[in-house]
Amino acid sequence: MLARNWQCAQGELDLVTLDRQSIVFVEVRSTEQEKTERPAASVGHNKQERLTQLALAFMKKHKLLGRPARFDVLAVSWPEGQKEPRIEHFPSAFEPVGRFQMYS
Repeated sequence: MLARNWQCAQGELDLVTLDRQSIVFVEVRSTEQEKTERPAASVGHNKQERLTQLALAFMKKHKLLGRPARFDVLAVSWPEGQKEPRIEHFPSAFEPVGRFQMYS
Protein backbone atom coordinates (compact mmCIF):
# COMPACT_ATOMS: atom_id res chain seq x y z
CA MET A 1 0.00 0.00 0.00
CA LEU A 2 1.32 3.42 -0.94
CA ALA A 3 -1.13 5.51 1.08
CA ARG A 4 -4.31 5.33 3.13
CA ASN A 5 -6.61 8.32 3.69
CA TRP A 6 -4.19 10.58 1.78
CA GLN A 7 -5.28 14.21 2.06
CA CYS A 8 -4.57 17.42 0.24
CA ALA A 9 -6.42 20.70 -0.30
CA GLN A 10 -8.82 19.10 -2.83
CA GLY A 11 -9.92 16.26 -0.55
CA GLU A 12 -8.99 12.70 0.37
CA LEU A 13 -8.08 9.46 -1.40
CA ASP A 14 -9.17 6.34 0.49
CA LEU A 15 -6.42 3.97 -0.69
CA VAL A 16 -3.51 4.20 -3.09
CA THR A 17 -1.93 0.87 -3.99
CA LEU A 18 0.41 -0.63 -6.53
CA ASP A 19 -0.56 -3.40 -8.98
CA ARG A 20 2.60 -4.35 -10.82
CA GLN A 21 3.62 -1.04 -12.42
CA SER A 22 0.21 0.65 -12.14
CA ILE A 23 -0.82 3.08 -9.43
CA VAL A 24 -4.32 2.10 -8.25
CA PHE A 25 -6.60 4.67 -6.64
CA VAL A 26 -9.26 2.82 -4.65
CA GLU A 27 -12.52 4.45 -3.59
CA VAL A 28 -14.13 2.54 -0.70
CA ARG A 29 -17.93 2.66 -0.50
CA SER A 30 -20.02 1.00 2.20
CA THR A 31 -23.63 0.24 2.92
CA GLU A 32 -25.78 -1.66 5.37
CA GLN A 33 -27.78 -3.05 2.45
CA GLU A 34 -27.21 -6.59 1.23
CA LYS A 35 -26.23 -5.68 -2.33
CA THR A 36 -22.95 -3.98 -3.24
CA GLU A 37 -24.04 -2.60 -6.62
CA ARG A 38 -25.56 0.57 -5.16
CA PRO A 39 -22.43 1.76 -3.33
CA ALA A 40 -20.32 1.01 -6.40
CA ALA A 41 -22.72 2.96 -8.60
CA SER A 42 -22.65 5.90 -6.18
CA VAL A 43 -19.34 7.04 -7.63
CA GLY A 44 -20.97 9.42 -10.10
CA HIS A 45 -19.43 11.84 -12.59
CA ASN A 46 -18.73 14.60 -10.03
CA LYS A 47 -17.04 12.15 -7.65
CA GLN A 48 -15.05 10.67 -10.53
CA GLU A 49 -13.89 14.13 -11.53
CA ARG A 50 -12.81 14.94 -7.96
CA LEU A 51 -11.01 11.58 -7.62
CA THR A 52 -9.23 12.25 -10.91
CA GLN A 53 -8.02 15.62 -9.62
CA LEU A 54 -6.90 14.04 -6.34
CA ALA A 55 -5.05 11.27 -8.18
CA LEU A 56 -3.26 13.81 -10.34
CA ALA A 57 -2.25 15.78 -7.23
CA PHE A 58 -0.94 12.59 -5.61
CA MET A 59 1.03 11.61 -8.71
CA LYS A 60 2.53 15.09 -9.06
CA LYS A 61 3.51 15.24 -5.38
CA HIS A 62 5.18 11.82 -5.50
CA LYS A 63 6.73 12.28 -8.97
CA LEU A 64 4.71 9.42 -10.48
CA LEU A 65 3.31 11.15 -13.58
CA GLY A 66 4.98 8.67 -15.94
CA ARG A 67 3.30 5.65 -14.34
CA PRO A 68 0.08 4.04 -15.58
CA ALA A 69 -2.88 4.45 -13.22
CA ARG A 70 -6.43 3.21 -12.78
CA PHE A 71 -9.45 3.78 -10.54
CA ASP A 72 -11.01 0.89 -8.61
CA VAL A 73 -14.06 0.80 -6.35
CA LEU A 74 -14.25 -1.44 -3.30
CA ALA A 75 -17.87 -1.93 -2.22
CA VAL A 76 -18.46 -3.19 1.32
CA SER A 77 -21.89 -4.44 2.35
CA TRP A 78 -22.54 -5.31 6.00
CA PRO A 79 -26.24 -5.73 6.74
CA GLU A 80 -27.33 -5.74 10.36
CA GLY A 81 -27.16 -9.25 11.83
CA GLN A 82 -24.69 -10.54 9.26
CA LYS A 83 -21.49 -11.92 10.83
CA GLU A 84 -19.12 -10.96 8.02
CA PRO A 85 -19.15 -8.16 5.46
CA ARG A 86 -19.50 -8.83 1.76
CA ILE A 87 -16.69 -7.15 -0.12
CA GLU A 88 -16.72 -6.71 -3.87
CA HIS A 89 -13.83 -5.29 -5.89
CA PHE A 90 -14.56 -3.41 -9.12
CA PRO A 91 -11.21 -2.99 -10.91
CA SER A 92 -10.99 -0.21 -13.49
CA ALA A 93 -14.41 0.99 -12.32
CA PHE A 94 -14.19 4.23 -14.30
CA GLU A 95 -11.93 6.16 -16.64
CA PRO A 96 -10.23 9.38 -15.56
CA VAL A 97 -12.38 12.48 -16.05
CA GLY A 98 -10.99 15.71 -17.47
CA ARG A 99 -7.34 16.58 -18.01
CA PHE A 100 -5.88 13.45 -16.39
CA GLN A 101 -5.57 11.64 -19.74
CA MET A 102 -2.69 13.85 -20.90
CA TYR A 103 -0.50 12.45 -18.09
CA SER A 104 -1.06 8.74 -18.74
